[in-house]
Amino acid sequence: MGEYREVFQRKEIKYLLDDEQYRELKKYLDTMAQTDQYGLSRINNIYFDTKDYRLIRTSMDKPLYKEKLRLRTYGDTADDTNAFIEIKKKYAGIVYKRRISGRYEKMHAYLTRRDSDIGSSQIAKEIDSFLKLYGELIPAMSICYERMAMAGIQDPEFRVTFDSNIEWNANCRDLRKIGKGRMLLQPGQYLMEIKVSNAMTVGLAKKLSELKVFPTSFSKYGAGYADMIRSAATVKAAAIKETTGFAGRMKGEVSYV
Repeated sequence: MGEYREVFQRKEIKYLLDDEQYRELKKYLDTMAQTDQYGLSRINNIYFDTKDYRLIRTSMDKPLYKEKLRLRTYGDTADDTNAFIEIKKKYAGIVYKRRISGRYEKMHAYLTRRDSDIGSSQIAKEIDSFLKLYGELIPAMSICYERMAMAGIQDPEFRVTFDSNIEWNANCRDLRKIGKGRMLLQPGQYLMEIKVSNAMTVGLAKKLSELKVFPTSFSKYGAGYADMIRSAATVKAAAIKETTGFAGRMKGEVSYV
């Protein structure tokens, strides 16, 4: 089992881009960063939450501290695919990530049935404590998307990612069986994240301002949850309208025997 012991400690600044902004910004970024070895990749996640979505509801209230638990794979997922259990925390605008890796089958069994062993490392203990703290956690929602990642040429700690075709699915419980989800972004939109340990360069800041690209608050899981709630409310309203209309029609009819 592979393990990533380092703590990712960095600022992650998010931006929503249209196609023109993406193309112009990509030209500029090509002068200071290069596409990483994975190129365009498919990222699959299942976020685990309580039955009443306590974790994401708390996160959407924008507290000083918040945390999430997810299971992640890259590309097609099978029993022997390398998978990551990740705890992602955010405190005062700084993101911290801890993760452990292993066979997907084993990682999924541990999170869903608690009948698998992920070891006794410090990170494994943190994940176990997370599960005990929140009680029963279930696979709440899958979030899948395509990502193009870039790393700085002079500063390898500088990273930029572009996510597109972001889909959520509240019925997906297993990344080996991903169904069709609902899109979060409009066609031609990209979610860009700039990840830095300190501050971004003055040149990049000027380019973002020139292109009218400004920071935004965007959580993929949060956006999926909000869309799920809106969809449920729309379905409920339609059902009530149909029931009320049917009752009204019945009331207006007179039966003669």
